[in-house]
Amino acid sequence: MLRLVYLFLFLMAGVTLQANNIQVTNIVLTDQNEGAGTSVIQFDLSWENSWRISVGPANYDAAWVFAKFRVNGGAWRHAVIAGPGAAPAGGTVGIADNLGAFVYRSGDGSGDVSFSDVQLVWDYGASSVDANSVVDVQVFAIEMVYVPEGQFSLGTGFGGIGVDNEAGEFRTRGAVFPSFYQSYPVDSEAAITVGPGLGELYYDENDGGGRPGDQLGPIPAAFPKGFAAFYCMKYEMSQSQYVAFFNTLTQTQRTNLDVTGVDGKGQDTELNRNGVSWDEAGNATTTLPDVPLNYVNNNTLLAYLDWSGLRPMTELEYEKAGRGPAQPINNEFAWGNANIHAMDYEYQNLGTPGEGVSNPGEGVGNAVYNDTNGTPTGPKRCGALAASAVNPTREETGAGYYGVMELTGNLYERCISVGNPEGRAFTGAHGDGQLRFNGSHNVENWPADNNTGFGYRGGSYFNGARFIRLSDRYDASSVLDGSNNRLGFRGVRSAN
Repeated sequence: MLRLVYLFLFLMAGVTLQANNIQVTNIVLTDQNEGAGTSVIQFDLSWENSWRISVGPANYDAAWVFAKFRVNGGAWRHAVIAGPGAAPAGGTVGIADNLGAFVYRSGDGSGDVSFSDVQLVWDYGASSVDANSVVDVQVFAIEMVYVPEGQFSLGTGFGGIGVDNEAGEFRTRGAVFPSFYQSYPVDSEAAITVGPGLGELYYDENDGGGRPGDQLGPIPAAFPKGFAAFYCMKYEMSQSQYVAFFNTLTQTQRTNLDVTGVDGKGQDTELNRNGVSWDEAGNATTTLPDVPLNYVNNNTLLAYLDWSGLRPMTELEYEKAGRGPAQPINNEFAWGNANIHAMDYEYQNLGTPGEGVSNPGEGVGNAVYNDTNGTPTGPKRCGALAASAVNPTREETGAGYYGVMELTGNLYERCISVGNPEGRAFTGAHGDGQLRFNGSHNVENWPADNNTGFGYRGGSYFNGARFIRLSDRYDASSVLDGSNNRLGFRGVRSAN
């Protein structure tokens, strides 16, 4: 029978409105069926400050769970999940494409959640694993937020004479006053016509020196527009998530996807709060596991999303995650208004899971950006401002409509752009858990290694308020080679 000789546990993602502390523990293999070539991977799963509600946003948070295995100390491979086993009390386990599962509350509730004996049926026969092999198994869990299907608006429209609208924002001409612009409604996943005509999606080609895009279209029906339901990572990719991923790679893949190398920060010592270190031989480590990952290039981003069974987020999904179905507000940030704190934060417990601020803004939006970044410079812990908020409101925690964090500030969000042909060719295909020999992704219609197809939304700790607004598209189709200290990312997965 399969022999499980030892296990590795990784805590993927870190915190939410307080400190979510997602954990996978007590992993065992059980109920092997040699005839079917299956075995059950069983584990306990818990995280803090979970929710499921049927009113308002009408959504929930979840964990995206998947497994990797290796045979006799060989290369790590993605486990094929044939289905769920017995459902844990109070929880639902939904398998997706045999790559992993979403685990979430089966009924309304809020607070800490703990699911015992979560079961995934591993089809080891599909990977040609002998029934008597010695295997190692790792189980990974990433916090996600469910964004339900529904209409929403792109851009904030024309705010009035003399109003400073966002650079390159989406808009359309109104039927009643064609000379005035208004936000563009997305009410289906059908193709979108791009142009200056009545009811068409449009934006300025060169707005204030920015690079919003080529003003061409259409945006095909296959391009994810945010109307259909999807899951979004609750936080930007953390350094602990990168390290856990990196340490499953081959030596060749590690060399090509190393954020400490020449295509990253170029050193092993901490730089702009990137604490990742790799000695070129053993495993990578980080001194700042809960801080978002910067100095990551597009190739590494795509490799991680492919490896984890996720996909890149589109810039339309970015606006949906922030605004939801609410009426757009001119110059708004991800929390739904234009009010933002504008004093340096005083940081405490730096480098720990409790990293936060002692002087958050009250009754105003909080974000890590140029006017508040303070010392040390660089991104701050995932969810730090939410954990520090005096009042747990969307505004003070800096949350998007559905509970996605740090869509404004901290690190730029990398999104698939509608502003160039390479971006518009994206079809929303998910990663398959496997990488090419050199570490590159293997998914058709994802951006190639020339960096074209991405855009950059939401700003960073380095930027002023102008660049961190929800509808700002100053860099929505910029082509940036390599990496820098301001760029991060998060992944999504279509719900259907």
